Amino acid sequence: MAASQPLYERIEKELRRRLEAAADGDPFPSESRLAQEFGVSRMTARAALVRLERDGLLERVPGRGSFVRQASAARPVGTLLSFHDQALAVGRTPRSRVLEAAVRPATPPEAAALYPATAAQPASVIAISRVRLFDDLPVAIEHAVFPASLRTLLTADLETGSLHQTLRRMGLHPTLGSSVLTARTADGDAPELDVDPTTPMLVETRSIADQHGNPLEYTVSSYVAHRYALKVDFSVAAPGHSSRPDDGPARDAASRPA
Repeated sequence: MAASQPLYERIEKELRRRLEAAADGDPFPSESRLAQEFGVSRMTARAALVRLERDGLLERVPGRGSFVRQASAARPVGTLLSFHDQALAVGRTPRSRVLEAAVRPATPPEAAALYPATAAQPASVIAISRVRLFDDLPVAIEHAVFPASLRTLLTADLETGSLHQTLRRMGLHPTLGSSVLTARTADGDAPELDVDPTTPMLVETRSIADQHGNPLEYTVSSYVAHRYALKVDFSVAAPGHSSRPDDGPARDAASRPA
């Protein structure tokens, strides 16, 4: 006689049916509430929830509860679009939590990106670090630097506004960019993002120039992998032919935060 289906699997199956009718961001019952509803222990209810979290259908935010997470809307790599505009495009409210906004000495990579002609000389940058949120959900940590001459950025609305819009009002239009994509785990950024330190992160290191070709922005953005997605279109090179760095959108990526 075949063994009966474990109770937590039956609960999981029922919860998956409920999730089909739920919207992204909807609050989901806690394990204690589910335990009471199904007449099981909290451990059994938790086993069902863990499988849903594993599949990216639910997300637990410490101190706030569990929320429905539908698949992330993929953003096209190769398009210069600010985080602010991306959030609005998918019906979310863009918000930021400011971690740093100051003038400080440039690091070697920052100096090379913003002051290529004098990279070996000491230089200062406008440094703005923020946690970027869709509604109340932390999506990324962004460390952006700008030439020291753009001190006006420090007085901009850094919590709900767009830095790219501020730059345009200053007559500086983000026009061209390049990105390098890497990966890491959340580690020390985990508390700010409400995730486990082992959570996978997608890291974009991006340089942007203005309409005159002058360096305008150097940003390192680390995205929570299960909260954000990138769409890459590419062509397949013929055997024996290697693609140059400027051959496709996968290598000329210019997207995100502002």
